[in-house]
Order: sequence, then structure tokens, then C-alpha cells
Amino acid sequence: MGISPCPNDTFIFHALLNGLAPSEPGFALSRLVMADVEELNSLAARGELDVVKISMAAMADAAPHYRLLPCGGALGRGCGPLLVTRADRSLGAAIETLALPGARTTAALLAELSGIPGRRVQMRYDEVMPAVIRGEVDAGVVIHEGRFTYAAQGLSLLQDFGVWWEGRYGLPLPLGVIAARRDLGEPGAQFAAQAIRESLQHAWKHPQDSKAFIAEHAQELSPEVCQSHIETFVTPFSLEIGQEGRRAIEALAEAAFRLAGRPGDVPGDLFW
Repeated sequence: MGISPCPNDTFIFHALLNGLAPSEPGFALSRLVMADVEELNSLAARGELDVVKISMAAMADAAPHYRLLPCGGALGRGCGPLLVTRADRSLGAAIETLALPGARTTAALLAELSGIPGRRVQMRYDEVMPAVIRGEVDAGVVIHEGRFTYAAQGLSLLQDFGVWWEGRYGLPLPLGVIAARRDLGEPGAQFAAQAIRESLQHAWKHPQDSKAFIAEHAQELSPEVCQSHIETFVTPFSLEIGQEGRRAIEALAEAAFRLAGRPGDVPGDLFW
């Protein structure tokens, strides 16, 4: 299994990883990869993990190996990536260089869909704001905890991609999803989905259980930022995407495949 060290993932998966869920025996991990989402996207493009958290945009590369589980992801409203620049820079100035948190991230896809100009500079997500602050790039797209801390870093908001997406599509924004390898088969995928749901339900019912685990992997984020992170990115869609969530994922998948030059390749069996 592969997940990120971000608070929303460690909150959802804590019980599963620490033997508190699922209630039925049989879920054993032979390998856990905890890495930045763009690294997970690359692993998924090669089909290296059985169950993995990926950016929704990465399904254009991962679809030959994976189908999507209906739970465990980050999907909601008011949770989109943010386009930021230095506060002392004219908001109308042209963007010639744009920092992105990885070419396969949903942030990069949204920047393309909404027509943001500039030469793309790829870097790890936590390097984006420092690069903007140092003036190495004109603007950057921040994800994860960046939406809660950019103002304190002296940065100004140019665009909220969640607002853009919701205004254009009228749907919640799917950021990250849980993919399960096609060769797991229906029983394996359903077992994984049930384990994830039980883990999340445990986290909601016993939030104190995961606090130390979340803090251990939170890269020195404050407890307040961790809590805001969880409240923003762990939503009812994380337990069950439902029909609205499926429509949102299908819409973004269509856009991802279209921008990848393969508009007709969206698999008919996108979901388990």
C-alpha cells in the first residue's frame, strides 16, 4: 500500500495500519510506502503497488493497472489548490514561470484546464512556496497545508482552483483517489474498500487514537493546521463517493485523458 504522510491520509489509514481495523482478519501489509503524492503517482504509473493513493490526474497513466475504490480519497468543496504569488508583486503582472507540485498532480491538471500561462517548473509540493518567496518563479500552485499557511508566508492569492472547478462544473473537486490493482479482482478490491471504511470510521469515532501518528508524519505542522487539513480534505466523500462523487471523478478523468492526448481512452470500468 502507498499513502502520503499528509494528515488526511494518516488520519484515514491510521487504524488500518495499526491493527485497529478492519474487524475481520486477513488484511496484512507486506510493504508500506509513505511518500509524496507525485512519487506515488509515478509508482502507480508503473503498477508497483496493490493499493495506492494517487492524484486524480494521474489516472491517465495508471488506468492500465488500476481501478478506483469508492472510498479513502480527498474529494469535496472548498478544498482546491491555490495559485499564489508574492504580495509585493503586481497581481496583474504576467506569469512567465509557474511552480507546480508535480506533472501528474491534480494541481498541474487544473492549471492547464484553467489556462494559467507560464513555463512549468516541477518541484516537490513543499518547495513551491519557498521558490515563490525567493523570486525563483513568478507564481506557484500550492496544495495540502499550503492553503492554510500561504498568507502567513507573505503570499497573495491569485486563483482558487476549487472555486474555478465548482463554478464551471457544479461538482465537488476530486483531488486524490485510492486505486487498487486490477489483478486483485473484485473480492480483493472490495475487501480493501471495507478495510479503509472501517479505518476511517474508527478515526472519526476515536480521533485521539491517531493524533500522535499524524503528528509524527506531519513535517512539523502545528496541531491547528493538522486539524484544519483533516477537516478540509476528509469529507463524507472519503467514506463513500456516491453518485455525485462519481460524476466529479468522471469529469476530471475525461479532462485528464483529453489533455494527455487520449480523449477516447477513459476506461469504461474506471471504478470497482
